[in-house]
Amino acid sequence: MKTPFPFSAIVGQTAMKQAMILTAVDPGIGGVLVFGDRGTGKSTAVRALAALLPPIRVVETCPVNSPKSAECPDWAELGSKKLVTRPTPVIDLPLGATEDRVVGALDIERALTRGEKAFEPGLLARANRGYLYIDEVNLLEDHIVDLLLDVAQSGENVVEREGLSIRHPARFVLVGSGNPEEGELRPQLLDRFGLSVEVRSPDEIGERVEVIRRRDAFESDHAAFMETHSAEDAKIRDTILKARKRLPRIVTPDGILEDCAAICIALGSDGLRGELTLLRTARALAAYQGKRKLNRDHLREIAPSALSHRLRRDPLDEAGSGTRIGRVVEEVLG
Repeated sequence: MKTPFPFSAIVGQTAMKQAMILTAVDPGIGGVLVFGDRGTGKSTAVRALAALLPPIRVVETCPVNSPKSAECPDWAELGSKKLVTRPTPVIDLPLGATEDRVVGALDIERALTRGEKAFEPGLLARANRGYLYIDEVNLLEDHIVDLLLDVAQSGENVVEREGLSIRHPARFVLVGSGNPEEGELRPQLLDRFGLSVEVRSPDEIGERVEVIRRRDAFESDHAAFMETHSAEDAKIRDTILKARKRLPRIVTPDGILEDCAAICIALGSDGLRGELTLLRTARALAAYQGKRKLNRDHLREIAPSALSHRLRRDPLDEAGSGTRIGRVVEEVLG
């Protein structure tokens, strides 16, 4: 089985790659919503980033990827408590997935054959400590999206049904992608994603040719292509790991908090989730860049991805959300 396409070999799509890196630095930022054309590297980027991250240590038979046997749920029957290393999980959630498949349900086979009530884990258990990827998230049933966002925010999956009362950790980065021409997410759901970026097919011949060249090399001479980009991937991995350690020590001046509030007020952002995401993402960016102190340049850089999906529509303003945010940021920050 081939390893995923190298993250460092993805051509362009700077905003998307930055958003995914920052959620790797601080998963608490929340999910990433990627809207754009098909075939622009959305799923490739998720798998490439997960493959780039260090493997995780898990209890071999734990269904929720716990790092210690003591942390495995009470309902899990551990056949082996040996610790093993596995790649960071990337779980795909298909459009037709039922709620039972997502959250887990009663193990029917065991109930019928042995007369026992037992829990059969769902996709959320497998995604713990990794990524949950949903293609065409805008076409997913609303109640499933509500459920996913609640679990992603709380970090815990709770199942109360059929006489079962089950809890297990479900900490993952939710990545949703879709084409806005095929339907839009409700505003209240958009607001629950941490970051949002738009991707477009490259319109320059040189860039498209480079995409073709790299993909062809990946398919035709896989080993050599991976070797070519292994050093750059390792550099990104090391920077992410250093940023994770640096993150708690980032200094945040009071003036930056005022800037976050002023930007969101000027944009008419509802609630306080915009300010909190703006602040948290800016800190992750500062940590990734090796800085010790948050400044206004960090806010300028990440404001579009943190706020573009939280704006109210203004029928009198034909500018895109990114342009509106850029204009307001400059007015507020000067």
